[in-house]
Amino acid sequence: MPTQLDTTLDTIMDQLVAPGGPAETVPFTRNGVTMPVFKNAPPSLADYFAHYCTQHKDVEFVVDAGCRLTFGEAYDAARHVAAGLLANHKLIKGDRIGIAARNSVNWIIAYMGITMAGGCAALVNGFSTGEEMADAIRMVGCRIVLADRKRGERLEGTDHGARIVSLKHDCAPAEGLASVWGDPDTVALPTLGPDDYATLLYTSGSTGRSKGAYSDHRGVIHGTMSYVMQSLMALTYISGKGEAPSLQPCALVAVPLFHVTGEVPVFLQSFALGRKLVLMKKWDAGEALRLTEAEKVTYFTGVPLMSYEMATHPDRDKYDTSSCTSFAAGGAPRPADHVTAIKDAFPGGFPLLGYGLTETNAIGCGNFNENYLAKPTSTGKASRPIVDLAILDDSGNKLPTGEVGEVCIRTAANFLGYWDNREATREAFTDDLYFRTGDLGRLDEDGYLFIVDRKKDIIIRGGENISCLEVEEAIYAHDDVIECTVFGLPDDRYGEIVGAVYLPREGTDLSEEQLAAFLETKLPPFKRPAKIWRASETLPRLGTQKIDRKTMREQYTKVYTSS
Repeated sequence: MPTQLDTTLDTIMDQLVAPGGPAETVPFTRNGVTMPVFKNAPPSLADYFAHYCTQHKDVEFVVDAGCRLTFGEAYDAARHVAAGLLANHKLIKGDRIGIAARNSVNWIIAYMGITMAGGCAALVNGFSTGEEMADAIRMVGCRIVLADRKRGERLEGTDHGARIVSLKHDCAPAEGLASVWGDPDTVALPTLGPDDYATLLYTSGSTGRSKGAYSDHRGVIHGTMSYVMQSLMALTYISGKGEAPSLQPCALVAVPLFHVTGEVPVFLQSFALGRKLVLMKKWDAGEALRLTEAEKVTYFTGVPLMSYEMATHPDRDKYDTSSCTSFAAGGAPRPADHVTAIKDAFPGGFPLLGYGLTETNAIGCGNFNENYLAKPTSTGKASRPIVDLAILDDSGNKLPTGEVGEVCIRTAANFLGYWDNREATREAFTDDLYFRTGDLGRLDEDGYLFIVDRKKDIIIRGGENISCLEVEEAIYAHDDVIECTVFGLPDDRYGEIVGAVYLPREGTDLSEEQLAAFLETKLPPFKRPAKIWRASETLPRLGTQKIDRKTMREQYTKVYTSS
């Protein structure tokens, strides 16, 4: 039965989507399939930035290591970068321009400048090894990559095929982006439309190799505007209760901007909200509490662990965190007891959870406030008005309420495809353009989504996707391993960690410690197995003769949790 909050929010959204309302939609047809789009959505990110940076021109936008920029200053800097890319680097509309760097104000300005110049911003995973980054860059044909010192050093000696230009941190944009700085008064920026390419984000699939999921401006804008409309719905709700906020919206950014969560709901949405972004170089719960008080943070998002660490930090009571009313999470489900712990620690705020994917430009479902407390194991309801959520069987047929099937999402925010990978693109969509998420789930009678398993062999460690097959490949690189399997293990801190079982080649004596040391040279730290077991007999197999990963996971999860 719908809660009172559900009924109230539906009534508010009905008003927002009514003719003349800010969330009014009109039909849009792609490949013969009609879906709703926002009637008043900007045609491109360039138009979106121009409009809201003018509207919030003198409002503080980014705080980063002592550097503070207003929206107007950020837009002016981005125009310089766009001009430099066009005049000095001869950018052609649609060129993939990579960013390989940690979070900083200059990452943000680089992104803005690339997309305003007509480039397709390729957001390279900054946690990856040099070879992984090189493969990602080469795969999509980046001509230029803006890299900070650490990523640049990792890329040295690799075969990536791009020109690496410097991006520096902890300094003003004119200095940090001097390599792509130009004069906007002498260069005409291109006119961009909804069908022009905007972004390319990397995602791990069951093949073990990252794929480049590319989107046009329509997709990125609609992902962003969907979040904006959810925020407007929430603001209307709390204002109706007489609790309208008096502070400037302010988000503490502890997630990487190259992830879709950092890019769309956090970074891009902030332009429309006039929201300040406070960047953290690296995660530290104590520093997060300090910044929350100092900058009057109103919104926090991260992987589920982060807000829980803030809630349980021994110094929590030393800081005034009353300004923060929302503690959001994405990338993995929260343990149910964490939801209650966060609410108890921050009684003036609520935990929130979102469900979206790189391929949907972050949109899908949302569960917040009292509804999340009531159903803490659900990712929430589909985000109105543009998300069409369905549970489908393998043939693409919709399943009845309560039945488990593949979670599928159809929306104008969906990505266009995987770069230079037609087969994977074809497999990702049904004939009527539902994106197959690879997650198995069910809908309850109120329309709440519950994820029950994953079809893809992916481990989500603290919001980072790790391919089981990729880790297995690294293990098999050891000459003394005859067979192995990799799977996720439950973990209170990261949600999941990597577990592995291997069988050494007959006549060898490869220890678990020796294999772990070997993997230090093959995998970045977050992908290495946290727990390794040595088997004494051949691993169990399915009828197809594939190793029975599910059985192994269940068996060793019991061993792990009982130890």
